[in-house]
Amino acid sequence: MRIKIFNGIFFLLMAAAAAQAQVLQPAAFKHYVDHFNAMEQEPVIQAIPNTDSWNWMQQNIPLFECPDKKLEEIYYFRWWTLRKHIKQTPQGFAFTEFLIQRSYADKYNLISSALGHHIYESRWLHDQRYLDEDVLTWYRGNDGKPLKKLRFYSSWNTDALYNRYLVNGDAAFIKKMFPDLRADYEAWEAEKRYPGGLFWQYDVRDAMEETISGGRKEKNPRPSINGYMYGNAKALSGIAALTGDNVARQLYEAKADTLKQLVQRELWNDKAQFFEVRKQPADTLANVMEEIGFIPWYFNLPDAQYSRAWSRLMDVAHFNAPAGITTADRSHPGFRTHGCCKCEWDGAVWPFATAQTLTAMANLLNHYQQKVVSKKDYYQQLRKYALSQYANGQPYIGEYMDEKTGKWLTADERGRYYNHSTFNDLVITGLAGLRPRADNRIEVNPLLPAGEWDWFALDNVLYHGKIITIIWDKTGKKYDKGKGLSVWADGKLVQRTKRLTKITGIL
Repeated sequence: MRIKIFNGIFFLLMAAAAAQAQVLQPAAFKHYVDHFNAMEQEPVIQAIPNTDSWNWMQQNIPLFECPDKKLEEIYYFRWWTLRKHIKQTPQGFAFTEFLIQRSYADKYNLISSALGHHIYESRWLHDQRYLDEDVLTWYRGNDGKPLKKLRFYSSWNTDALYNRYLVNGDAAFIKKMFPDLRADYEAWEAEKRYPGGLFWQYDVRDAMEETISGGRKEKNPRPSINGYMYGNAKALSGIAALTGDNVARQLYEAKADTLKQLVQRELWNDKAQFFEVRKQPADTLANVMEEIGFIPWYFNLPDAQYSRAWSRLMDVAHFNAPAGITTADRSHPGFRTHGCCKCEWDGAVWPFATAQTLTAMANLLNHYQQKVVSKKDYYQQLRKYALSQYANGQPYIGEYMDEKTGKWLTADERGRYYNHSTFNDLVITGLAGLRPRADNRIEVNPLLPAGEWDWFALDNVLYHGKIITIIWDKTGKKYDKGKGLSVWADGKLVQRTKRLTKITGIL
């Protein structure tokens, strides 16, 4: 049990709060873990072996139940696989990306490309020491300095850490990290910013090699890295406000505003109605729509009029493929022309990008007035994402897949249990609709379309020091907690409505 402060209010964080679940019983989901454990001989064991996986999950994870048992199974599978990547190092715990050693990794086999994903997903664990130690290892694990390859890949780590603070309220930790995060931003400005203000990146260092728009040696301004740096600047402004540093708050707010204007002016293709890569040295747009064009909404960057870009998402001629969301426009002549199976981003489906796009889509549905995409579209793409995470009839998460058949294109040990995306964060903040915020209001806006399910429950969510339960029960007979959508904190009703709609209340 630990005492923390959130907006000046003391509260207790329970190290193990599984027993506080209000309507769901952990034992009802143990069969999933038994099945996962039986699927393999466990060739690689890190901090928490399969034999301890169920105990660890009971101690750490939010519980979720819904009528769609495939989606429910993948929810527990993704917690089970995340646990596999927790590694004990001399610096403390850390999260790996691959289970097997990679030649281009940093110390302890750590790779920075998906660190933002690791933070967004792991912020929902009850025991936050795993993530605390992971972050400290990355930023101070090299004799007090960052690991050498922290900036080997583009990152939105600062944004992720601020959004983690919105969940756990640990102001002390994020304020402690403020000097490190400021130094990191300044290093990016020194290393990867053109004089005009936009950031550039090689496609491979965006973790997106062999794209249609770029190349491994091309220094192009891209919607991805510029979206990340905008998000990082906004987060630094928010952290500065927590520290009381008004000068820094204004500085990073101004940096974010400048970057927003540059992205909208320089990376928007008005003819295609899409954010694109700007090719260098010609300084012209690449004239290819790629999935990274949706990334600016991950950080709520674009103004409202740019929302029309999302008309491409559900169009089968552009990004909507049978197995998922493609990384490039299906109608472009360069689509899937780079050959196969050496990590091409010229159109195949990558969970890394799918997770980013669905996070961005949830932001669009929550923060923008638009009629381009709907809750139904979000649900369809999330369910497609869930169903894609199988191989040979068994749950499986790999690197990338064929957009038509869903076949995983790297099926070796390298890609097995690939920790390179989020899924459960999408269920919690998107489908079930818990929208983290800094004040003591709780906001819930499920993106489940009306009429799709008669019930679901998200339970045992540690948020702002309380155990949150979200229930949708159309008839009131499934959970005996009343009809409709209800939100509970530590077993006490916070708010209720009869429809699947946005509700808020005071914690």
